[in-house]
Amino acid sequence: MELTWPQRDQTWNVDSSHYVLWTSDPSVASHSLRLQFSADDGRNWAQVATVTAGEGKFLWRVPPTVAESCRVRLSDPRTGIAADSEAFETVASQQVSDYRWSPVTLDGAFASRDGAGALVFDGRMWLIGGWHPGHKDFPKETNNEVWSSADGVRWTLEKANTFAEKGFDPARDWEGRHCAGYAVYKDRMWIIGGDGNQRHYQNDVWTSADGRSWTCVNKDRTPPWAPRVMFHAVVFEDRIWILGGQTVPQAAPSGHAFFNDAWTTTDGVNWRHVAPKAPSWPSRGLIGGSAVFNGRIWILGGGTYETPQFPQRKYYSDVWSSADGVNWRCHSERSAWNARQYHDVAVFDGRLWVMEGADRVNRNDVWYSRDGVNWYELPDTPWKPRHAASVFMHAGALWMVAGNNMESDVWKLSRAGGGPPSPEGPASIPAR
Repeated sequence: MELTWPQRDQTWNVDSSHYVLWTSDPSVASHSLRLQFSADDGRNWAQVATVTAGEGKFLWRVPPTVAESCRVRLSDPRTGIAADSEAFETVASQQVSDYRWSPVTLDGAFASRDGAGALVFDGRMWLIGGWHPGHKDFPKETNNEVWSSADGVRWTLEKANTFAEKGFDPARDWEGRHCAGYAVYKDRMWIIGGDGNQRHYQNDVWTSADGRSWTCVNKDRTPPWAPRVMFHAVVFEDRIWILGGQTVPQAAPSGHAFFNDAWTTTDGVNWRHVAPKAPSWPSRGLIGGSAVFNGRIWILGGGTYETPQFPQRKYYSDVWSSADGVNWRCHSERSAWNARQYHDVAVFDGRLWVMEGADRVNRNDVWYSRDGVNWYELPDTPWKPRHAASVFMHAGALWMVAGNNMESDVWKLSRAGGGPPSPEGPASIPAR
């Protein structure tokens, strides 16, 4: 039996949640083990829980004890075998008690949808495209309409859906899509790529200064990155980045490919390849929103979609970050939140956020962290489970809009009493 997590010199915040991980011999998989905690380097031990050896994991909430040399222990009463973790530190809690969700509207003017782009631009929230097969506003499964709102209550249709019109010209307007790359960059909104629902890969790049008129910047130049969908998009170091993604041969004929590379651009036309050095995050996509925090790009969970050759989806709960896209640091191999895909990530109130998504079923849990290591769950989420929602940081609040709950609801997270977000800056990011 071996305890593999926590590891040496880790720092865990009081009240945060972490997995304790271990390996054991298959012959004792059914044995009950005692999990204990010591705050004085193993001199005294307190009972935490009884676990089963074959489970290999236990989600533990760090007790309210600040100490420099802590350990956890697993012991098997049947065999007398015990294993102690390496020493780690516990420090003060970073939990916030006054976040509150409030409903803004449960019946927005826009049709329900998932995978719609979510950008904040010119003092407004912009909802771009989306997917809702069978709905009258989505005759080709996706559409290319654009809505905007300053308050989440009153929504304006800035651009009507033209995708279903007879004689639609993809050289003059962008095809309907969802789960594309979306960015605000150089005082414009950008749409990068898209999906494979029209039996081909959408590798075009469009930009707009008003949400109504859009220009394809690469009309005569196919991007050098291999065809892919469900990649992650961020703006970092004054460049647009796309990371990861995959092909989906059953939707858009192609070979099988899963990616963990990055491409960057300053104009949507000329792209530079960025290859990560090992160790790095395994190939994936299916991450909505974006997280650039403390001068680094963050990859939080995600996964892969099934294909004929690889019929099992993958779900991740690991956390990686990089200051250059080449050198990556793993902050957590298994975070407290369930592995998931089609979730949304964000930076709000000096913290990283992971929200909703799917791990075979839709979720409505919400987690936050100041360092990518110590995670706190925000309790009592009032909105329905969903994935592929549209998340905004606007007017001092975090907004949750629509998604695969297929309702036109709008929710807002802010501090109780309507006060400003925390003035705290990002936490320092400890090396591993």
